[in-house]
Amino acid sequence: MRLAVISDIHGNIRALEAVLAHIQALGDIDRLVVAGDLLSGPLEPSETAHALMGLDAAVIRGNHERQLLACASAPGGESDQYAFEHTTNVQRAWLARLPATLELAPDVLVCHGTPETDLVYLCEELGTPVTLATDEVITARLAGNRQGLVVSGHSHHPRTVRLSTGQLVVNAGSVGLQAFTAEHPRRHHVENGSPHARFVVCERTPTGWQAEQHQVSYDWDAASAVAARHGRADWARWLRSGRV
Repeated sequence: MRLAVISDIHGNIRALEAVLAHIQALGDIDRLVVAGDLLSGPLEPSETAHALMGLDAAVIRGNHERQLLACASAPGGESDQYAFEHTTNVQRAWLARLPATLELAPDVLVCHGTPETDLVYLCEELGTPVTLATDEVITARLAGNRQGLVVSGHSHHPRTVRLSTGQLVVNAGSVGLQAFTAEHPRRHHVENGSPHARFVVCERTPTGWQAEQHQVSYDWDAASAVAARHGRADWARWLRSGRV
């Protein structure tokens, strides 16, 4: 089995289209998996939703899907509110139906953050900079889930971690945003150092699961210009450079 896993698109339709074209060119992919945080951001949320809804893919929701939908009751953060206001009722109804986690096969679990919460990074400890969590911490965050492959997103940082349990824990990185600042649970930032879109291919082999990280060029200057036109100089910088 070969899985192409994408995550954290954040409405970046240009990056998504480039990644999907790259995946198609790879061939021999059994399933496309999308690990949440799909639309929120000052880019093209409706166009991104339209593209994702047309895919034959296993899709879960992330924290930003919850936050976007909550904008129906009260104004949300800038990125969520923009995406809420620039998507259709049909698209938001689709988001509301997405599961929080998915057991894709008996030995494959898909989550956004951890299996228990979409707000905690599975493989990272917060600090300056964000660092790799210990084997013990990651195992504790898995909360007893023992699948051979666990794939996640949320931190936007591509990682492949082999635990002492034998499990392979993989963060797909981010399709759409390679740097950001965040306030939860305390202020921190992530930066991948280049604007390339990221995704991962996971393959079940006779010796266990293996992962291959990919990075893809796309027109990040155009995406940056869209963010700037929508009043988000921070996103424009992050998209253009992959640095905070």
